[in-house]
Amino acid sequence: QVPLQESGPGLVKPSQTLSLTCTVSGGSITTKYYYWSWIRQPPGKGLEWMGAIAYSGNPYYSPSLKSRTSISRVTSKNQFTLQLSSVTPEDTAVYYCARVGGEMRPRYDYWGQGTQVTVSS
Repeated sequence: QVPLQESGPGLVKPSQTLSLTCTVSGGSITTKYYYWSWIRQPPGKGLEWMGAIAYSGNPYYSPSLKSRTSISRVTSKNQFTLQLSSVTPEDTAVYYCARVGGEMRPRYDYWGQGTQVTVSS
């Protein structure tokens, strides 16, 4: 059992930066070989992988969002964060954090409940 909980503002203005935090309980974000991911789902659309940060601290990003995305972590709080800059209404979505586990067959094994973020003026 590894609960994940997203937190952050539910409303962001266009051109500003969306910032979210995922707090992880029951396991350390530095434990090999887990990756800690951000995924979003715009209304009426499918899931979109945004990026992840590895147990080592190395970040990885979706090519389509790389220029606007930053993922980091605060190990003392067992948290990892998402920052998405220059947001537009198309960034409105439910944002999830999730763990990728399984050294030999990686998969999303734990998910947060998701948090709605609306981009609007």
